[in-house]
Amino acid sequence: MSKSDESTGRSLGVQTRLVTSGRDTVAQKGFVNPPVVHGSTVLYPTAEDLLAHRGEYTYGRTGTPTTRALQDALMALEGSQCAGVGIAPSGVSAISTTLLAVLKSGDHILVCDNAYRPTRNFCNDMLKRYGVETTYFDPMIGNGIAEFFQPNTRAVIVEAPGSQSFEMPDIPAIAAVAHERGALVIDDNTWATALYHRSLDQGVDISIQAATKYIGGHSDIMFGTIAANEKAWPQLSQAIRLLGVCAGPDDVFLALRGLRTLSVRLAHHQRSALEMAKWLAERPEVLRVLHPGLETDPGHAIWKRDFTGSSGLFGVVLKPAPEKAVHALLNTLTLFGMGYSWGGFESLVIPFDCSGYRTATKWAPGGPALRFHIGLESIDDLKTDLAAGFAAFNAAC
Repeated sequence: MSKSDESTGRSLGVQTRLVTSGRDTVAQKGFVNPPVVHGSTVLYPTAEDLLAHRGEYTYGRTGTPTTRALQDALMALEGSQCAGVGIAPSGVSAISTTLLAVLKSGDHILVCDNAYRPTRNFCNDMLKRYGVETTYFDPMIGNGIAEFFQPNTRAVIVEAPGSQSFEMPDIPAIAAVAHERGALVIDDNTWATALYHRSLDQGVDISIQAATKYIGGHSDIMFGTIAANEKAWPQLSQAIRLLGVCAGPDDVFLALRGLRTLSVRLAHHQRSALEMAKWLAERPEVLRVLHPGLETDPGHAIWKRDFTGSSGLFGVVLKPAPEKAVHALLNTLTLFGMGYSWGGFESLVIPFDCSGYRTATKWAPGGPALRFHIGLESIDDLKTDLAAGFAAFNAAC
């Protein structure tokens, strides 16, 4: 039987907990992985049990042995400040569920200007229709965020770093101000995951991940996770129950399978991405690289203080060039797919432009911007592919 750190009486490393948490090989009849429970109805042995709702499981939507195994493993990843983890059918669902859980009509929310665009869309559309006001702020503002608080400010959303422009907010400073004013702090922690950023330990109350990305790891599921501390968990768990938020059993199983290898995969993504970022920074076509793991990045000091690692996602600003040159670069690549996701085993690239939706800050990088996700391929092969793309880029300039 796999043993947790509680049962062994010793502290286990996070890599070990990722492998062992949520496993009970006795209950699983000796199998390493838990069964994939496809179920809705749970039968009770007696009328008394039925009417009292007695039993470990009551209905498929509220949990099965498969979801319990995943939640136990996620809690081990999130750390000692985690009071519970909810699962959702997508990252966007995790975000919307969280906001509906903590806000009501007449409330005010602060959102960092580099937030994931679907987060902004939900705030600008649905929350606005429900009478919630949103104010955007410079993600680099730190404790200067105090000036934006209103008497009805109930929550602050941060993203570290922003998934396109990669600014690194000072989460502990923002959290200190928010908590002084009775507001919750919500962090989109998809980029580093709780493996490299224990955001609940940094003062965050609710940590969200689009588990579609690194937890799944294979570009084959849609999934979201919501981890909360003791203060935020009761209202969050109630909202999950009232909204009927759940995920399908096969996706739950695939998320759990991906979680087991997260530490190995993310370490490879980190190494390759840092090497590629440094290589790109030396290219004559590149104006600058947006990666907080680089010493030249404005957010490097905060990243080094608060994070233990980085992932495979970063941005690049090219020197001024016509659109046809950027398209020539992208269309020449054979190992970098073009698609609106990341976190899988494959390398990806997309052009991006934040200028159309930023409201608190101005996006003027000085040239076309690309977002790269460095996958698990040979780094030398990826460099060769990009070198061919840059040759096409230069020919089209």
